Amino acid sequence: QVQLVESGGGLVQAGGSLRLSCAASGRSFYTYAVGWFRQAPGKEREFVATMNWSGGNTYYADSVKGRFTISRDNAKKMVYLQMNSLKPEDTAVYYCAVGSPFGPGDTGAAGYSYWGQGTQVTVSS
Repeated sequence: QVQLVESGGGLVQAGGSLRLSCAASGRSFYTYAVGWFRQAPGKEREFVATMNWSGGNTYYADSVKGRFTISRDNAKKMVYLQMNSLKPEDTAVYYCAVGSPFGPGDTGAAGYSYWGQGTQVTVSS
């Protein structure tokens, strides 16, 4: 069982930066692939970024590539999403998720078993 708690969301002007954090519980956190998703009002949840269990492989949605960076600290059981050059269209609730043990990371929500409660990110123009 893994529990996830996100933090770091807030209101920022376009062009600004935020770093989201996700604190995980569970003894085997280091074995899981992790991911970030987001959901804007009236839209479906969409993939943002993923990292495999070892941290060696990452994959990003085209809309955030070059601006966002996913990272993890297994010793601290933390996952991060550094978001730079933010745009108003990045406004959404951001969710941290944990996927399959020793998995490669997944771009689909169905590949994740545990989810956080979400943190709101609002980017003003």
